[in-house]
Amino acid sequence: MRSFIFTLLLFFLLFSCDKDNKLEAEITKINIELNIERFDIAFAEASPSQLPELKDTFPFMFPKKYGDDFWITKMGDTLQQQLEEETLKKFKNLKPETKEIKELFQHLKYYFPTFKTPRVVASTSDVDFRNKVIVTDTIAIIELDTYLGEDHFFYDGLQTYFVKNMKPEQLVVDLANAYAKKNVFKTTRKNLLDEMVYFGKLLYVKDQIIPFKTDAEKIGYTNEELSWAASNEEQIWKYFIDKELLYSTDAKLPNRFINPAPFSKFYLAEIDNESPGRIGQYIGWQIVRAYMENNPVSLNELLSASAKNIFNKAKYKPRQ
Repeated sequence: MRSFIFTLLLFFLLFSCDKDNKLEAEITKINIELNIERFDIAFAEASPSQLPELKDTFPFMFPKKYGDDFWITKMGDTLQQQLEEETLKKFKNLKPETKEIKELFQHLKYYFPTFKTPRVVASTSDVDFRNKVIVTDTIAIIELDTYLGEDHFFYDGLQTYFVKNMKPEQLVVDLANAYAKKNVFKTTRKNLLDEMVYFGKLLYVKDQIIPFKTDAEKIGYTNEELSWAASNEEQIWKYFIDKELLYSTDAKLPNRFINPAPFSKFYLAEIDNESPGRIGQYIGWQIVRAYMENNPVSLNELLSASAKNIFNKAKYKPRQ
């Protein structure tokens, strides 16, 4: 009997892998023309007399509230020049990033057929780590100075839980997250379950559009943090249930379990010190994955489904 079950499981595993390989082969055939424009280099090399030409080429990079004097002063600013030097030192070219962004755009085109390849521009932002990427329907701006590596001296004094993801490997993850937000149906999030499922949807979209990234990279955890979350999933879920938190509208809950933080706040010293932040996002991800495994729905149907409906039909059972 055990031999039969093992053979059956092996068959389904091989079938699933073959299906995934065929899908990825189909997606790689999607034609995407991609050229990342280096505004950071263009600005660094421009003289004040070339500012009008630069503004004509990149009008969206020059907010009208700032006059020409502001930009000319910025060109000569020593801190700005150091920022440009350090960025160019780290990103002499963007070949690895271009490859990954192209793969992202191919997957976006497959799952969201109306997607059109945007104009992609690399820039610097005075290390604005809260706005590392900016996307619209036609433009994607990547602030390269927020991806110089977690040990870079520019990041001294910033919170570790932000800095750990300020590295080149996370660039395409942040870009994928920005596009996921554009495609996930926005509803009012009233309780913890709403919050968890919303972020679970974002992470599930990343499962689809950046499958070449690890789960740790998708959620922005270290491998150790992801391992802790998986190992303690049952205990976390039990805590949420025992404390009746799922449908709670307590305004403190997002800061405890959803928003970026050094750790999640169970108010249990033995757990808090070991836990990664945003553990509610991780649990929401597992709920959404369970829902998609147990229900024959499309990605677009998932994105418009309510949190309550997803939870009720997910048949979610935490890993033990």
